[in-house]
Amino acid sequence: MRILLIRLRLIGDVVFTTPAIGAIKRRFPEARITYLVEDPAEPVVRHHPALDEILVLERPRGLARWTYDLRVARELRSKRFDLVIDFHGGPRSGLLTWATRAPQRIGYDLPGRRWSYTTRVPWTRSLVPPRHSVLNQWALLDPLGLDPPDRGRDAVTMVTDGAAADRVTQRLDAAGVERGAPLIVIHVSAGNPFRRWPAAAFASAAASLASEDSRRRVIITSGPSERAAAEAVAEHARILAGDNSAAILRTGEFDLTELQALVDRAALYIGGDSGPLHIAATTRTPIVALFGPTLPERSMPWRDPSIGAIAVDAGPLPCRPCHQRHCVPGDFRCLTMISPNMVVDAAERLLAP
Repeated sequence: MRILLIRLRLIGDVVFTTPAIGAIKRRFPEARITYLVEDPAEPVVRHHPALDEILVLERPRGLARWTYDLRVARELRSKRFDLVIDFHGGPRSGLLTWATRAPQRIGYDLPGRRWSYTTRVPWTRSLVPPRHSVLNQWALLDPLGLDPPDRGRDAVTMVTDGAAADRVTQRLDAAGVERGAPLIVIHVSAGNPFRRWPAAAFASAAASLASEDSRRRVIITSGPSERAAAEAVAEHARILAGDNSAAILRTGEFDLTELQALVDRAALYIGGDSGPLHIAATTRTPIVALFGPTLPERSMPWRDPSIGAIAVDAGPLPCRPCHQRHCVPGDFRCLTMISPNMVVDAAERLLAP
C-alpha cells in the first residue's frame, strides 16, 4: 500500500501532523508512506521513523508555478498512491491531491475543494469552541477507523539531528557555557506580529531569570529576519541584569534542527505561539508558552502531560481569540497585558527542584 500525506506552509502545522504519521503507520504497518511538505518545515519530518519518502514542494512565482505544479502532479500520479490525506486543505494541496487519482483521497469538506476528495471530513472556520490543532488534523483519520489520540503515545515528534546537536555543543562551548549550566532559551520573535510579545517585556523577564541564579545562562534566539530585534533584547536585558549581564547570551542564529537540539538540552523554553514553540514541544523540556490572540486550548504543547508546560495569557477578552488580520482595540492588549512578572513566575515554578 502506498500512502501520501500532504501538509504545506507553516512549521507548527507540520509539527501537529506528526502524531497522525505514527498512527497511520500503526494502522498500516506494511505501507510505504510519503510526505509532501515545503522546504521551511521539511526538517520537522526529515528523520521521522514512519516515513519512507519526503517530497519537498517549491513555491515558484507566476507562470512558473503552473508549469512546476503540473510536473509535480505528473510525478505524484506516476507513484500510484492508494490513499492520500490532505492535512492542508488549501487550493494547491487540493489540486495535487486530486491529481494523484488515488482511489481514496481524504480532505476537509471545504467550499470549492470538495471535488478534490473521495472522502470529506467536516471543517469549520469558527474559533469557538476551541479544539486543539492536533485534533483538527486527527479528524482526517476518522474514516480510517483510528481511535482518538493519546497525548502520551501520540505526542508531537521530531527526531533530534545528531550533527545539529554537535554544532550546538560546539557553539555553547565557544561561548563559555559550562556543560552543567541550566539553560533558559527565550525565543523573542514570531512570524506573525499578532503573536509578538513586546521586546522590553522579553528583556525584563530575561534579566530577572538570570539574576535569580548565577548558574543560569539565558540564550536569546530569534528567526533569521528578526536578528536585530533579538540583539536589542539581549542588550537591554544585560543592562537590566547588572552584575549578572554575562549570563545573557546571543550565540548566533539556529536553524530548526539546531533550535530543537538546543531546547532539548535546556532547562526551560519561553516563547510565543509560533513554529519554534511547537519545535520545542517535540522535546521533554518544560515550556512557558505566551498566548496573545490565540488560545492554549488550540496550541499548547501536545505531549506527555507529565512534562511541565504553563500557558501565560491576558485572560478573557471580548476580542480574543481573533483571526489576526486587524487588532480591533488597536493596542494589542492581549499581548501587552501579559506582564514580565507573570512569565517569570511561571518560569520559576517550572525550574523549581
